[in-house]
Amino acid sequence: MSTNLTKREIVLEIYEKTGFPQKEVVATVQMTLDIVMKALAEGRNVELRNFGVLEVQKRKSRIGRNPNKPEAEVVIPERAVVKFKSGKILKQLLKKLDIATL
Repeated sequence: MSTNLTKREIVLEIYEKTGFPQKEVVATVQMTLDIVMKALAEGRNVELRNFGVLEVQKRKSRIGRNPNKPEAEVVIPERAVVKFKSGKILKQLLKKLDIATL
């Protein structure tokens, strides 16, 4: 099973490929993530062509159960969630993925 990709690994890979100072790469990556988060928090979708779309969707209120007290019903309130829909190139790459390694 593979490990998760971290922000630090992204920074290091960009640094190795470009030679830009790590401090600038960190700032740029963080700025990018901040812009994406701000847009999502404003209810805007984020489209990254060929990679995918981060969509803000409304999840309806529903009744759930506490696993520790299954007899008690709990109201789960309506809320906003982010869904990811992969783009064309990412879909093609995922078709080639060896599922047995997951």
